[in-house]
Amino acid sequence: MTMTMANRISDQDQNDGPTPEQARRGRRTALLLFALGFGPLIVATVMFYTGWLNPSGHTNNGVLVEPVVPVSTLHLQSTTGTPLAARFGPEVANPNWMMIVAADECGSQCEELLYLARQVNIALGKNANRVSRAAVLGSVPPDLQARWPEEYGSMELLMPAAGSTPAWPAGVNPATEPRVLVVDPFGNIMMHYGAGHTGKDMLEDLKQLLKLSQIG
Repeated sequence: MTMTMANRISDQDQNDGPTPEQARRGRRTALLLFALGFGPLIVATVMFYTGWLNPSGHTNNGVLVEPVVPVSTLHLQSTTGTPLAARFGPEVANPNWMMIVAADECGSQCEELLYLARQVNIALGKNANRVSRAAVLGSVPPDLQARWPEEYGSMELLMPAAGSTPAWPAGVNPATEPRVLVVDPFGNIMMHYGAGHTGKDMLEDLKQLLKLSQIG
């Protein structure tokens, strides 16, 4: 009798869980939701990199990071200690694109990129709120520090997490040349710009990316 009751209880416990068909249906639903949410971004990235289905033949003006590099490898965080990587990915509601200005010493070239990033963001018009701006700077001259709240108050300052060193993508070395990095809503560093690029270059690329993708 005891064995029979134990078997019944075991059967009931098994029945309380999802059936194989329910588990399969749940996986299909999760994949569908992911595809609906981030599928357009994947397609947009492929189209942007290759010019596929793009009648204008436009690819990019910036330097592509191939393959893309997760922003988590930079080990950056906000001034309050929140990891930058936590703002991106499929589990985040309405993740933004981001432009990051990186420089060890913020001299004239660095400030030019700060200015271009700000102006490009403004020039996006109704899409400006889809792109956020940040900077990771080793040192800032006193003059720029004094002007920062008025001129760059909307640009967040980031810093490496304690005990870490950013692993910059190939071709990016803020110690020798300031760069602007573009991060997609997945949290991938996909492109960067330097002093040889213009604001028009950045604006054209971002407009194209935002046009192709409704994510972010």
